[in-house]
Amino acid sequence: MSQSSPEGMREPFEGLAVGDSLHVTVAARDASTLTLRCAREAQAQACTTASPQVADLSSGGAEQPLDVATHHGLIRLLAAVKELPPVRMGVVHPCDAISLSAALDAHRLGLIEPVLIAPRAKLEAIALAQGFELQGLRIEDVPHSHAAAEHGARLAASGELEGLMKGSLHTDELMAAVVAGSAGLRTKRRVSHCFVLQTASYPRPFIVTDAAINLAPDLLQKADIARNAIELAQVLGVARPKLAILAAVETVNPSMPATLDAAALCKMADRGQITGGVLDGPLAFDNAVSIEAARTKGITSPVAGQADILLVPDLESGNMLAKQLMYLGGAASAGIVLGAKVPIVLTSRADSRESRIASCAIALLLAHHYRQTPP
Repeated sequence: MSQSSPEGMREPFEGLAVGDSLHVTVAARDASTLTLRCAREAQAQACTTASPQVADLSSGGAEQPLDVATHHGLIRLLAAVKELPPVRMGVVHPCDAISLSAALDAHRLGLIEPVLIAPRAKLEAIALAQGFELQGLRIEDVPHSHAAAEHGARLAASGELEGLMKGSLHTDELMAAVVAGSAGLRTKRRVSHCFVLQTASYPRPFIVTDAAINLAPDLLQKADIARNAIELAQVLGVARPKLAILAAVETVNPSMPATLDAAALCKMADRGQITGGVLDGPLAFDNAVSIEAARTKGITSPVAGQADILLVPDLESGNMLAKQLMYLGGAASAGIVLGAKVPIVLTSRADSRESRIASCAIALLLAHHYRQTPP
C-alpha cells in the first residue's frame, strides 16, 4: 500500500493531533497495490476548530492562542463551562510571573473573579516588571505567604470566596492553612488531590488520585479518596465512573497491604459504604488500562481496560505515575483538591498555562456543583 499527496505539500499525517479527521479516497489500484489519497479535514471537531485567545502577559498583553495540540481536551472543557458565570477565587500569594499570569489568564477567559491575596508592594512590583494590568482587581494586602494562606482560608470559610488557587508558595503551607481546625474549611471527608489527565494513548480522560497530599493513606482514608474522585468524575460528566484500585499484582496477597486495601474497598462498595461508582481491585496498571492485558491474564472485570479513575497505593507511586504520563506520555493535566468546603486549584511551578486554565475550569464546575450540593 502506498500513500500519495499533492506535490509540494507536507505529508498529510504530519502534525495530526487527537481529534483530527482524515478524508481518505482511493487514488488508484492494481493487482498488488492500493494507492490512497489522504487529506486532513478542516474543523473536524468542535474541540479543534477555534482556539480561545488569552493574553500573553509576559510580552505586554499580546494575544496568543492556547496550545490545544498538547492539551487537546481544553477546548471541550472551556466549551462546557462557557455558560457558567465566573466564581470569586482567592489566589494565594501569586508573587511570581507564572502564578500571577495564570490568574489573569483565567480571569480573561471568564472562569474566575480573582482576589489576589499577597503583599501589595511585591505584587505591584511584579506586575510593573511584567507589564501586567491589575486595575480593577481586588487585592488583599498581607505581610507574607503564611498570612496569605491563612487569610485565604478564612475568606473561603466565610463564603466570600468559592475557591482557592495556589500561587508561589509551597503546597504544605497552603494546605496546612486549609485543614487547620480553626479555618472552618474541613468537611467530614478527608482532603485529597486529583490529577485529571488525558493522553493520546487512552480513549478517555481519567483521574489519578492521590498523588499530592496523602502520603500513605490507610483504608478509611482511601475510601474518602475514592469518594472524592467519584464525585469529581460525576461533575465532569461520567455518571457512574469505573474506579481501578491499583497494586503491583491483581491477586490478594497478605504480604502486600495495597492488595488487602483494594479488596476491602471493593467490599465496602458492595455494602454501600462507597457509592456512585464501580470499583474493582487489586488491579495492576496494565490490567486497569488495557482490556487485552486483562484478557491475557484471564481477568473478568467491569473496570479492567476502561478505568475512569486510578486509585494509587500511596503518594509516591501516584506522583511518579502522573508525572511519567505527563512527561513521557504527553498527557495533558489539571490538578484539583477536593474534600474541603471549596475546590482548591493546586498547580506546580512547572505546569503549563493550559494546565492552570484547565484546573480553573474544573474548579468552576465544582464550585457551581457545591452551590446545589454542599460538600
